[in-house]
Amino acid sequence: MTGTQLALGKARHPDGSIRMVVLKGNSARFISPPSREQSGFATILHSGQPDKLAAELFDRSPENVSTEELKWMAPIDRQEVWAAGVTYLRSSEARQRESQGAAVFYDKVYGAERPELFLKATANRVKGPGEEVRFRSDSSWSVPEPEFALVINPSGKIVGLTIGNDMSARDIEGENPLYLPQAKVYRGACSIGPYIILSPSFHSPEEWRLGISIHRNGHEVFAGSTSMDRMKRSPEELVGWLTRELDYPDGAILLTGTGIVPPDDFTLAKGDLVSIRLGEIATLTNPVGC
Repeated sequence: MTGTQLALGKARHPDGSIRMVVLKGNSARFISPPSREQSGFATILHSGQPDKLAAELFDRSPENVSTEELKWMAPIDRQEVWAAGVTYLRSSEARQRESQGAAVFYDKVYGAERPELFLKATANRVKGPGEEVRFRSDSSWSVPEPEFALVINPSGKIVGLTIGNDMSARDIEGENPLYLPQAKVYRGACSIGPYIILSPSFHSPEEWRLGISIHRNGHEVFAGSTSMDRMKRSPEELVGWLTRELDYPDGAILLTGTGIVPPDDFTLAKGDLVSIRLGEIATLTNPVGC
Protein backbone atom coordinates (compact mmCIF):
# COMPACT_ATOMS: atom_id res chain seq x y z
CA MET A 1 0.00 0.00 0.00
CA THR A 2 1.25 3.47 -0.83
CA GLY A 3 0.88 6.29 1.64
CA THR A 4 -2.09 7.75 -0.22
CA GLN A 5 -4.07 4.55 -0.74
CA LEU A 6 -6.91 3.55 1.54
CA ALA A 7 -8.33 0.09 1.97
CA LEU A 8 -11.24 -1.34 3.96
CA GLY A 9 -11.39 -4.86 5.30
CA LYS A 10 -12.71 -7.17 7.97
CA ALA A 11 -10.54 -8.93 10.51
CA ARG A 12 -10.88 -10.77 13.79
CA HIS A 13 -10.29 -8.56 16.82
CA PRO A 14 -8.32 -9.90 19.83
CA ASP A 15 -11.61 -10.08 21.75
CA GLY A 16 -12.88 -12.60 19.16
CA SER A 17 -15.28 -10.29 17.36
CA ILE A 18 -15.12 -9.48 13.66
CA ARG A 19 -14.29 -5.81 13.19
CA MET A 20 -13.77 -3.40 10.34
CA VAL A 21 -10.21 -2.32 9.57
CA VAL A 22 -8.96 0.65 7.57
CA LEU A 23 -5.49 0.54 6.06
CA LYS A 24 -3.74 3.79 5.25
CA GLY A 25 -0.35 3.28 3.68
CA ASN A 26 1.43 0.80 5.94
CA SER A 27 -0.76 1.54 8.98
CA ALA A 28 -3.92 -0.28 10.06
CA ARG A 29 -6.55 0.54 12.65
CA PHE A 30 -9.70 -1.14 13.87
CA ILE A 31 -12.59 1.25 13.39
CA SER A 32 -16.06 1.66 14.87
CA PRO A 33 -19.30 2.09 12.88
CA PRO A 34 -19.89 5.67 11.61
CA SER A 35 -22.69 6.25 14.13
CA ARG A 36 -24.96 4.45 16.58
CA GLU A 37 -27.69 4.45 13.96
CA GLN A 38 -25.40 2.99 11.27
CA SER A 39 -23.43 -0.21 11.39
CA GLY A 40 -21.98 -2.68 8.94
CA PHE A 41 -19.33 -2.87 6.31
CA ALA A 42 -21.61 -1.74 3.49
CA THR A 43 -22.41 1.52 5.29
CA ILE A 44 -18.95 2.80 4.39
CA LEU A 45 -18.87 1.30 0.89
CA HIS A 46 -22.27 2.73 0.01
CA SER A 47 -21.67 6.22 1.39
CA GLY A 48 -21.21 9.13 -1.01
CA GLN A 49 -17.42 9.15 -0.53
CA PRO A 50 -16.26 5.86 1.02
CA ASP A 51 -12.58 6.82 0.91
CA LYS A 52 -13.26 10.10 2.74
CA LEU A 53 -15.43 8.40 5.38
CA ALA A 54 -12.86 5.62 5.88
CA ALA A 55 -10.11 8.22 6.33
CA GLU A 56 -12.18 10.05 8.95
CA LEU A 57 -12.86 6.83 10.86
CA PHE A 58 -9.16 5.93 10.69
CA ASP A 59 -8.19 9.30 12.16
CA ARG A 60 -10.70 8.91 15.01
CA SER A 61 -9.56 5.41 16.00
CA PRO A 62 -6.92 4.83 18.69
CA GLU A 63 -6.66 1.10 17.91
CA ASN A 64 -3.50 0.64 15.88
CA VAL A 65 -2.81 -2.93 14.84
CA SER A 66 0.04 -4.70 13.07
CA THR A 67 -1.02 -5.88 9.61
CA GLU A 68 1.06 -9.03 10.16
CA GLU A 69 -1.14 -9.96 13.12
CA LEU A 70 -4.45 -9.49 11.33
CA LYS A 71 -6.58 -12.48 10.42
CA TRP A 72 -8.48 -11.17 7.41
CA MET A 73 -12.02 -12.26 6.61
CA ALA A 74 -13.79 -12.07 3.26
CA PRO A 75 -14.56 -8.34 2.67
CA ILE A 76 -18.24 -8.78 1.98
CA ASP A 77 -21.57 -8.26 3.73
CA ARG A 78 -24.65 -9.20 1.71
CA GLN A 79 -23.46 -8.39 -1.80
CA GLU A 80 -24.07 -10.84 -4.64
CA VAL A 81 -20.94 -11.95 -6.49
CA TRP A 82 -21.21 -11.97 -10.28
CA ALA A 83 -18.61 -12.87 -12.88
CA ALA A 84 -17.78 -11.95 -16.45
CA GLY A 85 -16.30 -14.47 -18.86
CA VAL A 86 -14.16 -14.40 -22.00
CA THR A 87 -12.93 -10.85 -21.38
CA TYR A 88 -9.30 -11.62 -22.31
CA LEU A 89 -8.06 -13.14 -25.58
CA ARG A 90 -6.14 -15.75 -23.53
CA SER A 91 -9.38 -16.87 -21.89
CA SER A 92 -11.21 -16.96 -25.24
CA GLU A 93 -8.56 -19.22 -26.73
CA ALA A 94 -8.63 -21.54 -23.71
CA ARG A 95 -12.42 -21.84 -23.81
CA GLN A 96 -12.31 -22.72 -27.49
CA ARG A 97 -9.75 -25.49 -26.87
CA GLU A 98 -11.65 -27.03 -23.98
CA SER A 99 -14.99 -27.04 -25.85
CA GLN A 100 -14.37 -27.80 -29.50
CA GLY A 101 -18.04 -28.36 -30.28
CA ALA A 102 -18.99 -24.91 -28.99
CA ALA A 103 -15.77 -23.03 -29.84
CA VAL A 104 -17.61 -20.72 -32.22
CA PHE A 105 -19.81 -19.42 -29.41
CA TYR A 106 -16.86 -18.43 -27.21
CA ASP A 107 -15.35 -16.64 -30.19
CA LYS A 108 -18.63 -14.83 -30.74
CA VAL A 109 -18.83 -13.80 -27.08
CA TYR A 110 -15.31 -12.34 -27.17
CA GLY A 111 -16.18 -10.21 -30.19
CA ALA A 112 -19.77 -9.39 -29.28
CA GLU A 113 -21.12 -6.14 -27.85
CA ARG A 114 -22.85 -8.03 -25.00
CA PRO A 115 -20.50 -9.70 -22.48
CA GLU A 116 -20.98 -13.03 -20.75
CA LEU A 117 -22.24 -12.47 -17.19
CA PHE A 118 -23.32 -15.01 -14.59
CA LEU A 119 -24.09 -15.20 -10.88
CA LYS A 120 -21.08 -16.72 -9.12
CA ALA A 121 -21.94 -16.77 -5.40
CA THR A 122 -24.03 -15.34 -2.62
CA ALA A 123 -22.16 -13.63 0.21
CA ASN A 124 -22.43 -16.55 2.64
CA ARG A 125 -20.74 -18.86 0.11
CA VAL A 126 -17.62 -16.70 -0.33
CA LYS A 127 -14.33 -17.82 1.20
CA GLY A 128 -11.83 -15.38 2.68
CA PRO A 129 -8.03 -15.37 2.97
CA GLY A 130 -6.63 -18.61 4.35
CA GLU A 131 -9.91 -20.48 3.98
CA GLU A 132 -10.12 -23.57 1.82
CA VAL A 133 -11.35 -23.36 -1.76
CA ARG A 134 -12.33 -26.57 -3.56
CA PHE A 135 -12.42 -28.30 -6.89
CA ARG A 136 -15.43 -30.51 -7.61
CA SER A 137 -15.04 -34.19 -6.78
CA ASP A 138 -16.60 -35.06 -10.16
CA SER A 139 -14.11 -32.92 -12.11
CA SER A 140 -10.77 -34.14 -13.46
CA TRP A 141 -9.65 -30.78 -14.87
CA SER A 142 -10.03 -27.82 -12.52
CA VAL A 143 -8.13 -24.55 -12.20
CA PRO A 144 -8.18 -21.32 -10.21
CA GLU A 145 -8.97 -18.16 -12.16
CA PRO A 146 -7.32 -15.02 -10.71
CA GLU A 147 -9.44 -11.96 -11.40
CA PHE A 148 -9.82 -8.27 -10.61
CA ALA A 149 -12.97 -7.89 -8.50
CA LEU A 150 -14.94 -4.66 -8.78
CA VAL A 151 -16.94 -3.54 -5.74
CA ILE A 152 -20.17 -1.81 -6.77
CA ASN A 153 -22.58 0.23 -4.66
CA PRO A 154 -26.40 0.12 -5.05
CA SER A 155 -26.37 2.98 -7.57
CA GLY A 156 -24.00 1.04 -9.84
CA LYS A 157 -20.85 3.03 -9.08
CA ILE A 158 -17.48 1.29 -8.73
CA VAL A 159 -16.28 2.12 -5.21
CA GLY A 160 -13.50 -0.41 -4.75
CA LEU A 161 -11.24 -3.11 -6.13
CA THR A 162 -10.11 -6.39 -4.63
CA ILE A 163 -8.88 -9.85 -5.67
CA GLY A 164 -11.16 -12.72 -6.68
CA ASN A 165 -10.55 -16.42 -7.32
CA ASP A 166 -13.17 -17.85 -9.70
CA MET A 167 -12.59 -21.60 -9.33
CA SER A 168 -13.56 -23.43 -12.50
CA ALA A 169 -14.10 -27.03 -13.69
CA ARG A 170 -12.84 -26.81 -17.25
CA ASP A 171 -13.87 -30.34 -18.22
CA ILE A 172 -17.48 -29.83 -17.12
CA GLU A 173 -17.85 -26.53 -18.95
CA GLY A 174 -16.10 -27.96 -21.99
CA GLU A 175 -18.47 -30.92 -22.17
CA ASN A 176 -21.41 -28.59 -22.75
CA PRO A 177 -21.62 -24.78 -22.30
CA LEU A 178 -25.02 -25.27 -20.67
CA TYR A 179 -23.16 -26.88 -17.77
CA LEU A 180 -21.53 -23.52 -16.94
CA PRO A 181 -23.41 -23.10 -13.62
CA GLN A 182 -22.16 -26.50 -12.44
CA ALA A 183 -18.62 -25.76 -13.62
CA LYS A 184 -18.57 -22.42 -11.80
CA VAL A 185 -20.98 -22.55 -8.86
CA TYR A 186 -20.43 -25.07 -6.07
CA ARG A 187 -19.13 -25.25 -2.50
CA GLY A 188 -15.80 -23.46 -2.12
CA ALA A 189 -15.78 -22.12 -5.69
CA CYS A 190 -15.14 -18.46 -4.86
CA SER A 191 -12.73 -16.55 -2.64
CA ILE A 192 -12.30 -12.79 -2.27
CA GLY A 193 -9.92 -10.59 -0.33
CA PRO A 194 -7.96 -9.69 1.61
CA TYR A 195 -9.39 -6.14 1.61
CA ILE A 196 -10.93 -3.55 -0.70
CA ILE A 197 -8.88 -0.76 -2.28
CA LEU A 198 -11.20 2.24 -2.07
CA SER A 199 -11.95 4.56 -5.00
CA PRO A 200 -9.50 2.98 -7.46
CA SER A 201 -8.58 4.90 -10.61
CA PHE A 202 -8.50 3.07 -13.93
CA HIS A 203 -6.99 5.90 -15.96
CA SER A 204 -3.80 3.83 -16.37
CA PRO A 205 -5.00 0.20 -16.50
CA GLU A 206 -1.51 -1.08 -17.31
CA GLU A 207 -0.54 -0.16 -13.73
CA TRP A 208 -2.99 -2.72 -12.31
CA ARG A 209 -1.22 -6.07 -12.45
CA LEU A 210 -2.41 -9.47 -11.29
CA GLY A 211 -0.17 -12.48 -10.66
CA ILE A 212 -0.68 -16.04 -9.48
CA SER A 213 1.53 -18.78 -8.11
CA ILE A 214 0.46 -22.33 -7.25
CA HIS A 215 2.58 -24.42 -4.90
CA ARG A 216 2.39 -28.19 -4.45
CA ASN A 217 4.41 -29.95 -1.76
CA GLY A 218 6.45 -26.79 -1.29
CA HIS A 219 7.33 -26.39 -4.97
CA GLU A 220 5.89 -23.89 -7.45
CA VAL A 221 4.04 -25.76 -10.19
CA PHE A 222 2.54 -22.79 -12.03
CA ALA A 223 2.95 -19.02 -12.15
CA GLY A 224 1.59 -16.32 -14.42
CA SER A 225 0.65 -12.66 -14.60
CA THR A 226 -1.45 -10.20 -16.59
CA SER A 227 -2.62 -6.60 -16.40
CA MET A 228 -5.95 -4.84 -16.67
CA ASP A 229 -5.06 -3.21 -19.98
CA ARG A 230 -5.22 -6.67 -21.59
CA MET A 231 -8.96 -6.82 -20.92
CA LYS A 232 -11.08 -6.30 -24.03
CA ARG A 233 -13.73 -4.48 -22.01
CA SER A 234 -13.31 -1.66 -19.50
CA PRO A 235 -14.47 -2.02 -15.88
CA GLU A 236 -17.12 0.65 -16.52
CA GLU A 237 -18.46 -1.21 -19.56
CA LEU A 238 -18.81 -4.47 -17.65
CA VAL A 239 -20.59 -2.76 -14.76
CA GLY A 240 -22.86 -0.97 -17.22
CA TRP A 241 -24.05 -4.30 -18.59
CA LEU A 242 -24.34 -5.87 -15.13
CA THR A 243 -26.64 -3.11 -13.91
CA ARG A 244 -28.62 -2.69 -17.14
CA GLU A 245 -31.71 -4.65 -16.06
CA LEU A 246 -30.98 -5.62 -12.46
CA ASP A 247 -30.97 -3.77 -9.15
CA TYR A 248 -28.50 -4.45 -6.34
CA PRO A 249 -29.89 -2.98 -3.10
CA ASP A 250 -26.98 -4.54 -1.15
CA GLY A 251 -24.39 -3.73 -3.81
CA ALA A 252 -22.46 -6.32 -5.82
CA ILE A 253 -18.98 -7.62 -6.53
CA LEU A 254 -18.08 -8.35 -10.14
CA LEU A 255 -15.24 -10.69 -11.08
CA THR A 256 -13.93 -9.41 -14.40
CA GLY A 257 -12.63 -12.58 -16.09
CA THR A 258 -9.20 -14.15 -16.18
CA GLY A 259 -6.23 -13.50 -18.40
CA ILE A 260 -4.09 -16.21 -16.77
CA VAL A 261 -4.78 -19.79 -17.84
CA PRO A 262 -2.56 -22.74 -16.80
CA PRO A 263 -1.44 -25.24 -19.48
CA ASP A 264 -4.07 -27.69 -20.65
CA ASP A 265 -2.31 -30.57 -18.87
CA PHE A 266 -2.53 -28.81 -15.48
CA THR A 267 -5.21 -29.50 -12.89
CA LEU A 268 -5.41 -28.64 -9.22
CA ALA A 269 -4.67 -31.23 -6.55
CA LYS A 270 -5.77 -31.44 -2.95
CA GLY A 271 -3.28 -29.60 -0.75
CA ASP A 272 -2.20 -27.08 -3.39
CA LEU A 273 -1.70 -23.50 -2.22
CA VAL A 274 -2.99 -20.74 -4.51
CA SER A 275 -1.67 -17.19 -4.06
CA ILE A 276 -3.00 -14.31 -6.15
CA ARG A 277 -1.20 -10.95 -6.01
CA LEU A 278 -2.54 -7.50 -6.84
CA GLY A 279 0.71 -5.71 -7.68
CA GLU A 280 2.52 -4.90 -4.45
CA ILE A 281 -0.76 -3.99 -2.77
CA ALA A 282 -2.38 -7.24 -1.62
CA THR A 283 -2.22 -11.03 -1.77
CA LEU A 284 -5.07 -13.54 -1.50
CA THR A 285 -3.93 -17.03 -0.47
CA ASN A 286 -6.11 -20.13 -0.16
CA PRO A 287 -5.36 -23.83 0.34
CA VAL A 288 -7.15 -26.23 -2.02
CA GLY A 289 -9.41 -29.05 -0.94
CA CYS A 290 -11.82 -31.40 -2.64
